[in-house]
Amino acid sequence: MALFQIAMSSSSARVRPGQIVAVALIAAFLVFFLLVPVATVIVTAFRDKATGAFTLVNFLDFARTDLFVRSFWNSVYVSSMSVVVASVFALPLAYYTTRFEFRGAAIVQTLGIIPLIMPPFAGAVAMQLLFGRNGSVNLLLDQYFGFKIPFMEGLNGVIFVQSIHYFPFILINLSAALRNIDRSMEESAQNLGSSGLRLFRRIVFPLAMPGYIAGASLVFIKVFDDLATPLLLNVNQMLAPQAYLRITSVGINDPMGYVISVVLIVASLAAMWLSVLAMRGKDYATTQRGGGGLAKREMRTGDAIPAYTMIAVILALVLAPHVGLFLMSVATIWSFSPLPDGFTLKHYATVIFDSGQYIWNTVLYASLAAGIDIVIGVAIAYLVLRTKVIGAKWLDYTAMAALAVPGVVLGIGFLRSYYGVILPGGQSLATYWVMIVIALAVRRLPYALRACMAALQQVSQSLEEAAENLGAGKRRTIQRVVVPLMTGGIVAGFVTSFATAAVELSATIMLVQSTADAPLAYGLYVYMQSPAGRGAGAALGMIAVLIVGICTYLSHHIAEKDRARKAGTA
Repeated sequence: MALFQIAMSSSSARVRPGQIVAVALIAAFLVFFLLVPVATVIVTAFRDKATGAFTLVNFLDFARTDLFVRSFWNSVYVSSMSVVVASVFALPLAYYTTRFEFRGAAIVQTLGIIPLIMPPFAGAVAMQLLFGRNGSVNLLLDQYFGFKIPFMEGLNGVIFVQSIHYFPFILINLSAALRNIDRSMEESAQNLGSSGLRLFRRIVFPLAMPGYIAGASLVFIKVFDDLATPLLLNVNQMLAPQAYLRITSVGINDPMGYVISVVLIVASLAAMWLSVLAMRGKDYATTQRGGGGLAKREMRTGDAIPAYTMIAVILALVLAPHVGLFLMSVATIWSFSPLPDGFTLKHYATVIFDSGQYIWNTVLYASLAAGIDIVIGVAIAYLVLRTKVIGAKWLDYTAMAALAVPGVVLGIGFLRSYYGVILPGGQSLATYWVMIVIALAVRRLPYALRACMAALQQVSQSLEEAAENLGAGKRRTIQRVVVPLMTGGIVAGFVTSFATAAVELSATIMLVQSTADAPLAYGLYVYMQSPAGRGAGAALGMIAVLIVGICTYLSHHIAEKDRARKAGTA
């Protein structure tokens, strides 16, 4: 906590030495653990392996290698199709729950977000047991109708799993956008004769386009960068798996692993840029102060039946990974049958007694990473919003740039940058467990930063000035006024960082060198590699879901209490 206390210890009227020290410390952290690893990856990609000279040959080799080109287009295809399928899931849920007086709308929205609390690779194996060639659904289809559907074959399986996991990004953003549409615009269109699908296609959806594109771009980036899901589904011809396989099998000096990493970074930046470009030059502003929201109306019986049926089918699909994972965690044997042959709790006993280190490591790493994120997030927020110190805005931009850096790229950058740094005990700095914590902190810093920024923006500076006018020093004002008013945002940021760090694998899989230092996500990945270990892996996955679910509930609970407290004191 000392870091942001330094940042807050000076008034915003002039730049103080404490502010400069805070900027320098945060900048050093971002330089050493974000910019240097990423820059190392980029520089290595342009360096000749033999001479070390600048070269474009590595990229030419990438373009000439059929495997890499095919992997690139596979990644583009899977990411694009995941956006399409995720939109098919998200659009009906968002449309019906925001446009109509829909009974159970809150439950539908809540269940629609549940997929985010499970790592996508955790549900991949469970989805195979449910929807694979010999999974429950296909066995029943073959028995009663004589055909099977290739849900999980090759790239289809990756698209199916990723769409189910990431569609809540579109649901959340699109629902928010639909609620903010000015109702007068819809009413004007209705008065001119537009209704039904035409009204939605020509008026409602275009006005909600910013929310949709924000969610769709997140889905594309997340799927493009995902490593573990394709690996667990035995789909290696995608870019992220290829980067991992080149570094782990060929070696840390193999230039192609770095070339692929650069392509991953460029693709992420391109997706973000295209999402901004799609919105450029268009006006989505409302004519009513504060919007007004879509005019909700009662749903007719003839529309209600297909609507509820469609939503029930979608929710059954998106909740299938959780159901499958739970059944797998308590199954004795589950093979070539719609349901397990028997049930047992021994897998949970195995995890708790034999693999408790995974759980403890996860709690420790995620707590430390979230703590680092909150300290840095509060410090940057205060420096940007309450001071005029030079460089504060660049700290914000740099920290947010972590969103565009895939986890596997950051892990490779850590290895390349710090593997040669040997600690007194003879261990490489890159494989020291603290580096796992730092990698998690860097990956989740943007989430905590935005939460802290939003919390501080809601604290009026006049409250600080009033406290100081009454004789309180700056530090006492921070401790007694600012921090208590920011508590909801700080805790929400901590919980969000903790929950997402607890299931992070892409970055940490590159840095784990021993089981003793491995977090839960790594242990889950290892268990899922063999059929014999999948029961214990499923149990570990359910524990991960429980941890993230509790954190998500706490985040919402604390946010609601904070909102109610502020409303009561307003």
